[in-house]
Parts: sequence; C-alpha cells; structure tokens
Amino acid sequence: MVIGEPVDLSHLHPSAHRIAMLPATERVRHVRADRWIGYTRATEALAQLEDLLTMPSKQRMPNLLLIGPTNNGKSMIIEKFRRDHPPISHNDHEEIPVLAVQMPSEPSVLRFYVGLLTAMGAPVRARARRLADVEELVVRLCRACGVRMLVIDELHNVLGGRSNTQREFLNLLRFLGNSLRIPLVGVGIRDAYLAIRSDDQLENRFAPLALPRWEPGEEAYALLASFAAALPLRRPSPIADQEMARYLLTRCEGTIGELSALLADAAVAAIETGEEAINQRTLLLAEYAGPTERRRSFERELT
Repeated sequence: MVIGEPVDLSHLHPSAHRIAMLPATERVRHVRADRWIGYTRATEALAQLEDLLTMPSKQRMPNLLLIGPTNNGKSMIIEKFRRDHPPISHNDHEEIPVLAVQMPSEPSVLRFYVGLLTAMGAPVRARARRLADVEELVVRLCRACGVRMLVIDELHNVLGGRSNTQREFLNLLRFLGNSLRIPLVGVGIRDAYLAIRSDDQLENRFAPLALPRWEPGEEAYALLASFAAALPLRRPSPIADQEMARYLLTRCEGTIGELSALLADAAVAAIETGEEAINQRTLLLAEYAGPTERRRSFERELT
C-alpha cells in the first residue's frame, strides 16, 4: 500500500475505521485483545440470561445450563453479561447483581463456599469455620449484596469428586436455589449436563442451551463476515464464503475460540507483511496451530 494513497475502509465496521489507520504495533495490540462478536446463539443466550435476571423471585426459580465444547464461547457470553450488569458501589456495601464463581477442579463443598465468599470480596480462612457457619455466611452475604443470579462455571468439575461428593454438590445447588430464590446458571461441557441429569429435581429446573461446534452454513458465513468487518485491516478479507468457511472451521475444529485465535494470527501476519487482508497467503503465514496439532506436537516431545 502506497503511503499517502487514499484508503477505502468501506469493508470495515465504522467502529474499526479509526483503528485501521493506527500504526502497525497498535493495530496488532488491538487484534490480540478480546472482542465480542455477536451471533444468533449468543444473542439467544444473552436474552435468556436477561429474562432470568429480571424474573420475580419465587419458590422454584428456573435455571439455565449453558453447554458446549471447550473454547466455544460459553465464558465469553457470561463475561459479556457480567459487563452489562456490573457491581454497583453504595456507601456502606456493594451490590452484585450477577455473582460468578468457578467450580473447584477438586470439588468440595467448603472450597466452593469459600470461592463464593472470595468472589463477593469477603475471603475467609476455611479452616477457621465450620461448614454450617460458612454456609450461613454465604447466604447472608448474597442477600446483603443483592445477588440476583449465581453463575457456576466449569460445572462439569462436579464429576471429578467421589459419588458422595457429587451428591453433596447437587444438594447444595438445590439448597442455594431454594434459600436465595434466585436463578442458577451452570456453564460447562457435556459432562455438566450429565451431572445435572443424574438428579431428577435439578434436571426439571435447568433448561439446557447448547452451543454446538460450528459447521459451514449461513450462520457461519455471517460470523466470518463479522470478523472481517471488525479486524482493522485496510483491504477486504475474502473469508465469508463456502470454501473459506470449510477450510477455517476444519482447521480450528469448529469452535469460535479457536477460530478467533486463527483469524487473529492471520490478521497479525497481514499487518506485518503489508498484505492487509486475511487470505490464503496470510493464513499460511499465521503462527496458529489447531488443538489436534498442538496435542500431537506435545506428544511427540514426550516420546
């Protein structure tokens, strides 16, 4: 691209115009940052979360189970929803509409409760309290902080515990829902659904919403077009057609997180080489390696 030559940025979303004219180092930094790309299933998930958050309190609150493969946008949806409903600071306390916590990798009820307290800014020494005391404190603080929704990420970790521990957690979910009268949102891979399904009462309360792997089709083409319009490149990127969608989705194995990483690496290559578009050349130059390729490379190093 010739310096001083007029640049046509009509292929970009208006919000990306200014960024596209920044120096290369600043554009690379922008490309590497997280970004929200809306699509139909994500919009549906956000709408369901909004409905749950605004639902009047009642004895049996409905819940949601957000299920999908690893790196397929679940956490991004939850983070977007949390940003839309941030904590509100008052003079004497903080209001937390959406409280999110991650299920411990080695689950225990006490560790989970301590995680909730930490998320509310009230860490405690777990050994200094009995389980009943911690449980009472969690419920009291959730009410004091105005928690209106509890999000539990990595819910499938429940299955990492012994059968009696799994039962304790399922009872815990039922207890929190009944005591606080707020909706619970479970987030995880398919195993999270298997955990909930093992309890008839919980299965009836949790409505599943799946985020399946992406396949070529109109929705995928629209998603790729959104990426092309958001990445600050000075030439159009021809990625939103059937042939390119099939190539990209195969290479990233059908998850939006991997797709975002692949396109970011290709966009960096496009900026650094002056190509200014994601095309066959910059995709070959991209440093990206897919999940299977990374796994095989690691396994080779072990042998």
